[in-house]
Amino acid sequence: MKLLFLLLVIYQLKHFLCDFPLQTQYMLGKFKGGDEWKGPLTAHAAVHGAGTLLVGLCFAPAYGIAILLALCDFAAHFTIDRLKVLKGSYPMADKRFWWALGADQMAHHFTHYSIIAILLYLR
Repeated sequence: MKLLFLLLVIYQLKHFLCDFPLQTQYMLGKFKGGDEWKGPLTAHAAVHGAGTLLVGLCFAPAYGIAILLALCDFAAHFTIDRLKVLKGSYPMADKRFWWALGADQMAHHFTHYSIIAILLYLR
């Protein structure tokens, strides 16, 4: 139970750091049109994958599992953020903006819960 709580706190911190302080101006280009969004979104998702890799290297029973979980987090974060953009950008005063933001964050947390469940199952 202590490990579960510890991992929940670690992943909450990881998500905050990767989604806010470590997100650069370049990465905010993930909202651009055409093909210009691909590099910025890839960089942003890679930061999340790297965060999960660091956690996995500390808690996974093998390096390969840590790498696999990092790749899964990268793919999930890339997909979730891309879907958020494709659903449309709403002004902040529109309640749909807040629903989209909340759904986006919830999906990221469910990804982390899945990773945590795998880590705990493999221990």
